[in-house]
Amino acid sequence: MGNIQGLLILLAIVVLFIIVAVVASFFRLWLRALLSGASVSMMSLIGMRLRNVNARIIVDSRIIAVKAGLNISTNELETHYLANGNVVKVVQALVAANKANIDLTFKQATAIDLAGRDIQAAVQTSVNPKVIDCPDPARGPTTVAAVAMDGIQLKAKARVTVRTNIDRLVGGATEETVIARVGEGIVTTIGSAESHKKVLENPDTISRTVLARGLDAGTAFEILSIDIADIDVGDNIGAQLQIRQAEADKQIAQARAEERRAMAFAREQEMRALVQEMRARVVEAEAEVPKAMAEAFRQGNLGIMDYYKMKNVVADTDMRTAISKIDSPKDDPNPAK
Repeated sequence: MGNIQGLLILLAIVVLFIIVAVVASFFRLWLRALLSGASVSMMSLIGMRLRNVNARIIVDSRIIAVKAGLNISTNELETHYLANGNVVKVVQALVAANKANIDLTFKQATAIDLAGRDIQAAVQTSVNPKVIDCPDPARGPTTVAAVAMDGIQLKAKARVTVRTNIDRLVGGATEETVIARVGEGIVTTIGSAESHKKVLENPDTISRTVLARGLDAGTAFEILSIDIADIDVGDNIGAQLQIRQAEADKQIAQARAEERRAMAFAREQEMRALVQEMRARVVEAEAEVPKAMAEAFRQGNLGIMDYYKMKNVVADTDMRTAISKIDSPKDDPNPAK
């Protein structure tokens, strides 16, 4: 009996020692929460340790929330922590939203944080709107180029003032979408202008037209204003296009003329071949003349005197032809001789 009692006493001492050690490890957190009015039970702190939750973060966050007048339980904070959320940023964002009278619930804040958005920066942007350059100079051209109806190119740069829309932050489009939509609106407005001079005289027409199109629909932002920071005259695109068109027309005309020349050359060659063919026929016909004369001699239809008369006529014709080919006096290079 004595040994059993000794073991029980030893076991009780060990258990008591463990309890004292656990309580001592959480005593400061428990006492700080109690004195701050954000009491957390000792069992909750022990449960946090067993669930591998950082009790210090949970207690500090609850103290901040209670001091700011927010009623957030430790269970809600633990749930967000276990979901790999940033508890500190969520609580700080809720406090900032509460002070700025922004309607933001803990459920919304945790959803935004778990979606990968910076909830603290979103609340700050909602309180203090920020300015976005359009286009973004860090990602390409520094201006948006568009061509008016008179063919003159204008290069514009806008500054868009936006404020975060908490309700559309989850699932809403980002800054890139806003920049793209504003750039599209600038191009459309300049392109529909009859003259680039009208745009230069009243750049605010771009701002009014673009702002009236509701470009912030479906985005995580609310567009407050669109200001044209700079607008310059670029190249005469219309003239360049006309020059290119004229050059293209010229090349087409040259190609067609070359085609006609080739067809004419081919036709000329065909005619030359035809002439040679006709000359061959003439020679062939002339070759039949001696045969016909011989046949006439044999049949008695042609006498020797007739033949000589024909030869005289041929000789006379050849003489006249030779005389006609002699150069005239006006073609003589030495008329004095």
